[in-house]
Amino acid sequence: MKLQPVILSGGSGTRLWPLSREQYPKQLLPLTGERTMLQATARRLDAFAGPLPVSDQPIVVCNEEYRFITAEQMRSAGFPTRRIVLEPAGRNTAPALTLAALQASSEAADAVLLVMPADHVIRDLESFHAAIAAGIDAALEGAMVTFGIVPERAETGYGYIRTAAASAEGVKSVLAFVEKPDLATAEAYVASGDYLWNSGLFMVRASVWLKAIAHFNPQMSEQCTDAFSTAVQDADFVRVGREAFLASPSDSIDYAVMERLAGNPGLGIPACVVPMSVGWSDVGAWDALWALADKDANGNAARGDVMFEDVRNTLVHASDRLVACLGVDDLIVVETPDAVMVARRDRTQDVKKIVTRLKTEGRSQAAAHRKIHRPWGFYDSIDAGERFQVKRIVVNPGASLSLQMHHHRAEHWIVVSGTALVTKGEEKFLLSENQSTYIPLGTTHRLENPGKVALEMIEVQSGSYLGEDDIVRFEDTYGRG
Repeated sequence: MKLQPVILSGGSGTRLWPLSREQYPKQLLPLTGERTMLQATARRLDAFAGPLPVSDQPIVVCNEEYRFITAEQMRSAGFPTRRIVLEPAGRNTAPALTLAALQASSEAADAVLLVMPADHVIRDLESFHAAIAAGIDAALEGAMVTFGIVPERAETGYGYIRTAAASAEGVKSVLAFVEKPDLATAEAYVASGDYLWNSGLFMVRASVWLKAIAHFNPQMSEQCTDAFSTAVQDADFVRVGREAFLASPSDSIDYAVMERLAGNPGLGIPACVVPMSVGWSDVGAWDALWALADKDANGNAARGDVMFEDVRNTLVHASDRLVACLGVDDLIVVETPDAVMVARRDRTQDVKKIVTRLKTEGRSQAAAHRKIHRPWGFYDSIDAGERFQVKRIVVNPGASLSLQMHHHRAEHWIVVSGTALVTKGEEKFLLSENQSTYIPLGTTHRLENPGKVALEMIEVQSGSYLGEDDIVRFEDTYGRG
C-alpha cells in the first residue's frame, strides 16, 4: 500500500485579484517563491520517510478550463502524470475527493489518500512530514484524519476544530467542527487550548471515503460514480461524464462528511485530528501574503520592480512596470498589465466585491489576464483598437496551433525569433526571423514550430470582428472542438 497524494486544484482565489483570475487562479501563480503554489504542493512530500512509500504519480483534480497549464506545471515540477481528473464545473471539495478516490480505487487495492489543496503554503516541511507519519496508523485503521493548526492568535477568518484528549501518538478525537467565530469567541477558543484551526488537509483510505460519502450523501456518491464509470483517458487527462457530474450536489468535505462523523461513532469511521505547527497559511487574501513575505526594516514587502520612499507595512506586487510608493502606510498595491489594485491592508477581504462588480459589468479582467496560456504556448494582446488587434505569440518547440480559419478577420504574421512552419490554404512554407506572411480572411491556416527553441512572432489582426470565438477548427492536436 502507498500514500497517494491527491491535489485539489479548484477555486478561483477572487480575493487575490488582479493577480488571480477565474481562468488563471492563485494555485497556478508563484506567489511565495519561484514555484507556483500547485508545484510547491506537488513537491511537498519530497524526502518523506514515513511508514508508507509515496506514490510518484499524484492525482490532481482540476477544472477543465485550466487543464493544459496544470499539466505543464506538473511536468515542470518533475511530476508528469496522466491522472489529472477534470471537473466539467466546480462542485466543491467533496465531489472532487470522490472522483479522486474512485480514480485511486481503479488502480490500487485501497490507497491511503493524502488530500492537499493546491493553494496553501506550508513552510516547515519536516514538521509536516512528522504530522503525516503520526496520522497514518489511524488512517490505516479506518479513521478519517484531518490536520489542525495550533492557533497562533485569535483568528476570525478560519473555521475551528474542537478536540478531545490526545492519544499516545498525538492523534486527537474530533468533537466538533465550528464555523468562523467572532473575535471574542475566537479568543475563548485559543485560551481553552481545545481548539485548532481547520487546515482543509485530510488523510483517509479510498474505501473509507467512498463508504462515508455513500452513507451521508448518496446522491453525490451515485452521480460521481456514474460520472467516473464513463470516464475516458485523453492524453494526460481523465474526462468524467459531464451530465452525471453536473447533477451532483455541491458540498465541501467538512459539510458533507467530517461534521457528521464528529461525535458520531455509529458508522464506525472515527474522526481524528493531528495537531501541527508547520508555518501554514491558506493565503486567502493579500494581507495573508504580506504576513508570509520577507520584509524590510519598515515592514514593507515587494515583488518585481518596486521603489519605497518613507513607506511602512506595505506590500507591492509589480508584474510589468516600476511601481513607486511615497509616504504611505498599510497598503496593498498590485500591478498587472491590464489592472492595478490599491487597497488598505485591513480591507483585502473585500477585494471580491470588486470582482463581483467586474462580472456584473461584463468586464474581461474578472476572468482572464491579458496574457493567455494555451497548450501550445501563450499569446499577449499588446494593443487593440477599432477593427485591429496586435498580439505577441510564443509557440513552444514542437507545438502547433489548430488548423483553422476565421470568418471576420485577416491576419499578418511577422516572425521575431525562431522558425515558423506555415500552412496557408494549399501552401506550406517556412518563415525565419524578420520574415512575414499575410493570411486573408476565410483562408485555412496553421502555425507550427518545427524547431528546438521557442517561436516568437507578432500577429496583427484586422477585420469587422476580432473575438476569440471567431474560429473554425478543422484539426487540433489537443482535442479542442
